[in-house]
Amino acid sequence: MPARETTNPDGVDFGWVMQVTFVATIVVGAPVVAVLSTTTELASWTERALFAVRVGAPIWFCTSIAAYLYARREA
Repeated sequence: MPARETTNPDGVDFGWVMQVTFVATIVVGAPVVAVLSTTTELASWTERALFAVRVGAPIWFCTSIAAYLYARREA
């Protein structure tokens, strides 16, 4: 039977950070974008898409930084 190779990397698990960022951004970001969109007139699909990007990008960025800092602190 061939030997199994295992690793135990030290530091931040970036796969976990990406997964948590993805899920948390959807769970937190989608309702925030939806609520904020009620205060803005969005007449076309282009305006709606650009609004979602303008509001969603900072939410994604903050979520990713928070997930990374949490992972770094726990590592």
